[in-house]
Amino acid sequence: MSGSLRPKPPKAGDTLPAIPRPRHGNAPKAPDADLAPDPLDALAERLDGFVAAAVHPDEVAALLESDGMTDDHIRLAYGRADSFALAEDLYARVARRHPAPQAPPAGARFAGLANCLLRGLVFALPGLAYVLAAPLLAGEPGRSGLPGGTVPLLAGALTGWVWNQALSHRAHTWLGLGDRPAAARALLTGAPPGALAGAGVALAVAAPGETPAAVFAAGQALYLAAATVLLVLGRERALLGALVPLAGAVPAFRWDLPDPLRIGLLLASLAATAVLAALALRPGLRRTAAGRGGPPRAASLPYGLFGLGSGLLVLHAGTGTTPVSGAAAVVALTLSMGPAEWLLHRFRGESLSRLRTLTTAREFRRAVTGTLVLCVGGYLTVLTALLLAATPLRPGAPRPELPDLLALLLVGAALWLGLLLQAFGAVLGAATVCLLAAAAQTALPGAGPAATGGAAAVLAVLTCVLLVRPTAHRP
Repeated sequence: MSGSLRPKPPKAGDTLPAIPRPRHGNAPKAPDADLAPDPLDALAERLDGFVAAAVHPDEVAALLESDGMTDDHIRLAYGRADSFALAEDLYARVARRHPAPQAPPAGARFAGLANCLLRGLVFALPGLAYVLAAPLLAGEPGRSGLPGGTVPLLAGALTGWVWNQALSHRAHTWLGLGDRPAAARALLTGAPPGALAGAGVALAVAAPGETPAAVFAAGQALYLAAATVLLVLGRERALLGALVPLAGAVPAFRWDLPDPLRIGLLLASLAATAVLAALALRPGLRRTAAGRGGPPRAASLPYGLFGLGSGLLVLHAGTGTTPVSGAAAVVALTLSMGPAEWLLHRFRGESLSRLRTLTTAREFRRAVTGTLVLCVGGYLTVLTALLLAATPLRPGAPRPELPDLLALLLVGAALWLGLLLQAFGAVLGAATVCLLAAAAQTALPGAGPAATGGAAAVLAVLTCVLLVRPTAHRP
């Protein structure tokens, strides 16, 4: 092992240091049976590098279990009850030796920030499509006091969020296995049905007179599918180029544009996004792109449910005290996804750094908790700044009131903590909490702050319970 790096627990397929097994049967006896060497000493010597760098005995237990050491074998060979008891003895026998951390390269703290900000921008720019389409969708008031066409638009968007969140997870799993053609194949087979599902749901729920909104929702479904392909495959800059025609919406904030121009700009952006996505999916057409086995499809379901829950929370945030403040809240949340992603990377990076340098589990818990507080505080600060910047985009927009700001910050905290849990694999808990909060807001619209506040509190507790453990950050 390198003297400057912490030994990493083995991954699937890696070869562990040879763990000695006591001899049985006809093994030669020691010269003095009373002084026979303890097999645990030999095991501690073999695993010295791993155990010395561990922050907690659970890391050692995970190492033993990854080698296939069962509790029965441990009781027979080492006289300990299970892998955890054996790990505690090994941890106690080996002195802690943590290598001095390497100095981070210049600019490492802000590595990836530009790409995350780019992703935040491409998340937000599609909102200009609604500005362009607003006069085309205007009509009689719709159901439940909502503007006409709102129901098909929301139904199509939620369907797309759920489907594409699950599809993204499945494709990212293939990318994690190093099989990019298989990831393209998964997107090629999954994106078209997702677009059809979103369009079909929007058309199915459209009431008489809402046909223009349903057609727009169908185009929205196609865009969501194509954008998912480009984002998963790392083509953010190509997607940004495809969204350039939507910049024509900027004059529409003050002047009325001809309907043919509005339609032309929308179709140009949609066509460019679809073409770029089709080009990116060409590797998925190869015969060898199907992959073997692959991740189970059911594993992606919780990610789709989290997309539903978080999407509903964002939509509820758009129903602020005034339509203007609600629109500004949605813009702020969308733009904040870029900084949010960067802060997620920072949290993981800082946690891994502490895992390599700290010597006790208590120190690690304290350091990770402090990093978590800083990241959440940083995200909420950015979200506040974005809300204040987005509010004046429309002439005569009032400043956001304190209740609106607090409600937005609660939603933001719940979303960021949910994304953090999702990044560490605890997506089912995050999805459940977000869905319950969204359901409470739907059933009792006045309970919005209480529901999102409760969700943020529960997610904070789950985060502290799960992510202060060293084993949660094991590479």
